[in-house]
Amino acid sequence: MKTLYRPLSIVISVGGGLLAHAVFQQVWRRLTGAKKAPKATDRTFKTWQVVAAAAAQGAIIGAVRAAVDRAGAAGYEKVTGAWPGNE
Repeated sequence: MKTLYRPLSIVISVGGGLLAHAVFQQVWRRLTGAKKAPKATDRTFKTWQVVAAAAAQGAIIGAVRAAVDRAGAAGYEKVTGAWPGNE
């Protein structure tokens, strides 16, 4: 049964990544008023601003993707009765 989880986990991970990116964009927009976060090569921002944006993005994307992956595993267990990862 765990082999069925592999293709499902790929779809869940991609969906989680898209959701995480959307969440970060909304958080960044509300915190700063800017539509996009600064890129590392954007000269108009200071280094600390670029690093702070990257740290916030990493934390938000990591948390959202972990929550989505965990929910997918829990849903899989609910449907099949088997936990897809290590017990």
